[in-house]
Amino acid sequence: MKFKMIAIDLDGTLLTDDKKISKEDLKVLKSAINQGYELIIATGRRYYSAKNLIRDLKEDVVIFANNGNIVRNTKDDKVLIEKYLNIKDFHTLIREGRKRDLFSIVHANGYDKGVDLFIELNKDDSRYYNYIGKNESRCVQVDDFLYGNIERVLTVVYMGNKDKLRKFKFEMDSLYPHKYRFHMMENMSVQGFLEVMNPLGSKWLSIREYAMGKGIFPDRIISIGDDDNDIEMIEKSGLGIAMKNGTESVKKSADIITETDNNQDGVGLTLKKVLRL
Repeated sequence: MKFKMIAIDLDGTLLTDDKKISKEDLKVLKSAINQGYELIIATGRRYYSAKNLIRDLKEDVVIFANNGNIVRNTKDDKVLIEKYLNIKDFHTLIREGRKRDLFSIVHANGYDKGVDLFIELNKDDSRYYNYIGKNESRCVQVDDFLYGNIERVLTVVYMGNKDKLRKFKFEMDSLYPHKYRFHMMENMSVQGFLEVMNPLGSKWLSIREYAMGKGIFPDRIISIGDDDNDIEMIEKSGLGIAMKNGTESVKKSADIITETDNNQDGVGLTLKKVLRL
């Protein structure tokens, strides 16, 4: 089968634990691009962060940021796909979270204005689990999400006790069916990490939309990832690859599992073998 597109997650997949792309991975990806494969990045990260992290690639690629809710081309930063939380649903989510003493970080589409993140507490508040770096300049603190005029919300992130977040997810699904899509991340350093977004927001749905617009069918796509927000694209691509360091759920959904992890050129070595580069 002739594949045409390669979708790769960042954290735990293409990036090493110190947030670099290995020389071997860079070499293989450049070789794949030169041979006509389209490389796309599919990540839960915001666009600004993802673009900086792949700068060593020195290639124009399309980034599916915030789990596919905002898609831009690094060539000119043009928005190709955008999906936002309904503002009423966003306010409902905030109110319900507060009832459970949960505090969120809001990702919004403010790349062009230099603002990506919104918070209500101080950046260094322990309830944010060091999610926001000390030198973060693209984060704005507001008094109240309900009255802060925040628009174009891409994802809302909650961190804390894993059981508490799972219960919150279940209750929100029951109270407001079809209003939200949830990702409970497992391969994270914090105990619990929950992402909430538009019900049609997912890496795979946006990848499929983009690919079909270019005449590329799902069976011509390779997807590589390590966490539960990668499961859908791994299951539905022509070839789904899970990282050796991935969650058990991801590995069960994959066609193959890399022999080495994200710190040992897992992406590059596997693609070299699969594509015979």
